[in-house]
This record gives sequence, structure tokens and C-alpha cells, in this order.
Amino acid sequence: MTSAQRMPILFIGHGNPMNAVEETPLAAAWRETALTIPRPKSILCVSAHWETDGSKVSAMKSPTTIHDFYGFPDELFHVQYPAPGSPELANHVVELLGADEVTTDDSWGLDHGSWSVLRRMYPEADIPVIQISLDRKKSPHEHGEMAKKLLPLRDEGVLVIGSGNIVHNLSLIRWNEDTPHPWAFEFNALATGLIIAGDTGRLTDYPSLGESARLSIPTNEHYLPLLYALALRMPEDPVSFFADQVVLGSISMQSVRIG
Repeated sequence: MTSAQRMPILFIGHGNPMNAVEETPLAAAWRETALTIPRPKSILCVSAHWETDGSKVSAMKSPTTIHDFYGFPDELFHVQYPAPGSPELANHVVELLGADEVTTDDSWGLDHGSWSVLRRMYPEADIPVIQISLDRKKSPHEHGEMAKKLLPLRDEGVLVIGSGNIVHNLSLIRWNEDTPHPWAFEFNALATGLIIAGDTGRLTDYPSLGESARLSIPTNEHYLPLLYALALRMPEDPVSFFADQVVLGSISMQSVRIG
């Protein structure tokens, strides 16, 4: 596959799972983005909502739809996303990363970090989807180094999606207004500038970025999927952004297309 045919990489700020069932500008942005890229043969999603001890890759033939949230309308719990899995792709990921680095898992389906976005992008649910977990024991640098080994997938028709949020602080949500906290706006802008500059090193060493980073990333499971996407960036890849909003004061929906 030539560079012109190489699949892009996406990082998507998934935020509120209600975007899966409500017609919002964010849902529209995800749908429109899918129309601008080649149709993938399969999808590998790195979701903020699958953390494990040790890295795992899902290998179910028919992944279940996991409703890993509470307090939402019944409508959301009835949503199913019956995309097929791909044990073959899961085994290929093990080959790329090494059996000492990752193992296959046949118990995890698709959590809402994956299906709430994919339901908008590919509503027919006819593209095979697998997930790779976030190893709690790995440092951000180690996550990025592992992710680089997935680069061949871009030339094999696989769409790699990181699903999380650049800014994600649930404890400081503003339920009654959508005005961003100043620190949330500041870090979202800082991270966007560093992505444009290709400064993955500073983004990986995010604790050094100051108080706005500390407040934006109180825990890093929603931030790490961004590092997976950035690790697969080639020097010639253009970068663009979509769904650039900070909602509920402390959640950035900023999404990134690379390539």
C-alpha cells in the first residue's frame, strides 16, 4: 500500500455516551469524518474504558456490546452494536507486539469508548472491530513505544482509533453550564499546539506541562489513547482537528485526524 493509500489514524474525544443515540454536532462530526476516509477492512480501537494488568487484545468472534456506565436513560442500555470481531487481526497484533507483550482475550467485547463512536461512524456494524487494552503498569512512554509497533497496520487497511479525551476531569464537571474552566481551555489549546508541532515528547511527559495538565489529566486512562494515535504518525502525515469543544466545563471533545 502506498502512502496515498495508507489509512489515517483517529483520536476521538468520546465524552458522553448519549452521543450514540442523540443527534448532536459531535455525533455529526464523527459521521462526517468517516465519510472522508477510506473504508477500513477492520478497526483496532484503543479505548479509555479497558484497563488491565498486562496488555490484552480482544479476540471474540462476536463481541458483546458492553454498557459500562450507569445513570443514563434506558434507551442507551438497549443499544447493541453487533459488529464482528477478528481473531485473525488479534493474532496479528500479538505477532507485531510480541507474545511477551500482549495476550489475546476472549471475554471483553466492545465498551462504550468504542461502540458509542462507531455507531455513528459505521452504523451498519459490518466492519470487524477489536480492542487493545491499556496496561495499568506501563508508563506513558512505554505505551507510546509499544504503539509504534502497530505501524504496519496502517498499510493493511486497518483503521486505528484512540478513544478518550484530552481533558477529562469528572470531579470538576459544571453540570449547569458549558463554560470551560480556564485551565481546561488552556490545556486543550496547549495540547492542540503541541500536536500540530509534532512534539509528542512533551505530550508524553504531560506532568511537566504544569497545573492545567494536572487538572486536565487527574488520571491518564482517557489521555493515553491520544499517545497511541500520535505514535503512529509519519513525518509526512497532515494533521487536522474536528469536534473541537470543551463541554461541561472539564471535558474536551477535541478530535484529531492524522494522515
